[in-house]
Amino acid sequence: MARKSSHKWAFKPGLRAGAFGWRGSAKAIERLKSASSEIRAVRRSDPVTAAEGVVALAERIWPAFEHINTSSGALGTAVHRTLETLLPVLIDAPADAAARAEWLDRLRTAILDDGVDYLAPISERFGEIAAFPALMNDHAERDLDLIRAAWSDHARFSHCPTATLTLSCLLEAGRHEEVLALLDEKKTRLWFHEKFAADALLRQGHAEAALTRAAALLEGDREPWGRHAIARFCETVLQQQGRPEEAYRRFGLQSASGNTWLAMWRDLVKRYPARDPREVLEDLIEWHGRKGKWFAAAKSAGYLDIALDCAAEPEAAPATLIRASRDFAASEPVFATRVAFHAVAHLLAGRGYDASPRDIDAAIDHAIAASRAAGRAAWATEELRTLAGRGTGDDLMAGRLRARLAELDAAAGNSDG
Repeated sequence: MARKSSHKWAFKPGLRAGAFGWRGSAKAIERLKSASSEIRAVRRSDPVTAAEGVVALAERIWPAFEHINTSSGALGTAVHRTLETLLPVLIDAPADAAARAEWLDRLRTAILDDGVDYLAPISERFGEIAAFPALMNDHAERDLDLIRAAWSDHARFSHCPTATLTLSCLLEAGRHEEVLALLDEKKTRLWFHEKFAADALLRQGHAEAALTRAAALLEGDREPWGRHAIARFCETVLQQQGRPEEAYRRFGLQSASGNTWLAMWRDLVKRYPARDPREVLEDLIEWHGRKGKWFAAAKSAGYLDIALDCAAEPEAAPATLIRASRDFAASEPVFATRVAFHAVAHLLAGRGYDASPRDIDAAIDHAIAASRAAGRAAWATEELRTLAGRGTGDDLMAGRLRARLAELDAAAGNSDG
């Protein structure tokens, strides 16, 4: 018989059914963070009760969040991150088979009721949560015939909400050939299911076949669902086979992750510590293109010559260049001056979001200040004069530059006098 916990969870009242309205995303994310913290705190003294808390949280997610506008994706990301953090609490808990059987039934019901697949991380690791082979096989068998029938009927589409958890249970139970046979019934191949086939091949020692099956999803002109995860899987397989150069070239560059270009570079440098970081940056720029967008990454990484090349590209944001010119005026005045020149050139060409004459004023000010720090004020003035004489796509910016040059000339004349 499963152990009954008397623990009173503080998060439960705040995650009751219908607790949030259309604009409740921010509050829901706060409640998720609070629930996660509470569960992880309990784990330190009572890991089984903490695992029960994960199940209770999973049961409440869809009923509580059903009416929230999720178009921004923030809530879905927060749910996914929360469940990924808490899954080890559930998987590693020292619970007996009776407790896990109860948890699995409750989680299965929650997955069936889930309207937007919030609980996908739990489905994907359902077999691991089951822990006991008898439980894995039980849940693998429940819908196996139904899924096989649905997937073998190519004339119509049938959604099977328990397909992922079934595949997970088959995989963890060691029924690898059944995983492959079941997925071969499907008309379409998508990574959220195909990863179980690739993993099944890998666990049988067929690394090359796993690599080929996964890499095939990256072929073609269309961006596949889960591209990043597919590339990372293939990269890992090659690394495990002692083929790091191929892993880097074929899949590492495209799987670099981060919220910024700099974060992507740091991610790849960390994963390939033996590679020259400068080479990694150059390879990333070549692979991903949009060279102007890499200015901040190159600058922050300390490769100022690469940063200057990026600054010259049309996609470089004038506002970013202006800030960099200001920040480097004292430490790298020549670099700061050249960056300011590029900012002026982009503004003259009509680039920049919501740009105004104040922006070109700032760029000119930073160019003059940095060039004076470098002892090259006359050079800066002549360069600005050259930019003014090239013609422009923005008469307002050009007029402002000419006015500023006139002011500089007047100031120089007064100084001479």
